[in-house]
Amino acid sequence: MGQQVLLQKVPQRIISLVPSQTELLFSLGLGSRVVGVTKFCIHPKEQTKQKAVIGGTKNFHFEKIDKLQPDLIIGNKEENYKEGVAQLRQKHQVWMSDIYTLEDALHMIQQVGLLTGTESKAGEITQSITQAFNNLQPFTPAISTVYFIWREPYMAVGDENFIDHILQKCGFINTFTGLARYPEITPERLQQANPQLVLLSSEPYPFKEKHIAEFKALCPQAHIKVIDGEMFSWYGSRLLYASAYLQQLVQEIQQELK
Repeated sequence: MGQQVLLQKVPQRIISLVPSQTELLFSLGLGSRVVGVTKFCIHPKEQTKQKAVIGGTKNFHFEKIDKLQPDLIIGNKEENYKEGVAQLRQKHQVWMSDIYTLEDALHMIQQVGLLTGTESKAGEITQSITQAFNNLQPFTPAISTVYFIWREPYMAVGDENFIDHILQKCGFINTFTGLARYPEITPERLQQANPQLVLLSSEPYPFKEKHIAEFKALCPQAHIKVIDGEMFSWYGSRLLYASAYLQQLVQEIQQELK
């Protein structure tokens, strides 16, 4: 984003504007230094509940942030909003990530470690994630897949985003690559696409088992499954658990399609 962050000392008062990066800060042992989080920062549950809430990822409460006197704010280009970040930068040091791939996520973890003086722990986390994903066995042969993130209107995952990259790692061929990052999909478009697999994410829209019948009516030939969206979209230390979840998911779908 062409911005520099210059820190005179290791930050002691950190605000996170992104749920997955909030969890990372706690995984790095920085819980006592985190002074503010968003209302969507839910992991780790007990610890985040004790922190000041500074608004949402796209709706900052600037007065609250100023009162917390942060010496570092960390955010993300996709999850936060440009105008809000620009306003924060007028008074505070704001470091932003921009993540499309697993490699980007690993780099972000290392950079946060560097910023906060926790390089060693960050190195351990990235090494564990790398090793786990190197052992991930994808679905074979690859299967055409639609990954839904919203209902009314239906919205799916396109390309140039982190979820699409993780889908590829799993051997799930994204049906709607090339449309947009998060295209709106009509029922007719879905029927024409005729995917083999439909994944209904638990976030941001909370898809449940009750929604399966709705999609089965549109795509009777498709295998439809509700999945944990955090394991596909959280690019911080939640990746420590993602590979095992994804491997189990791949195996379940292979069994169910036999």
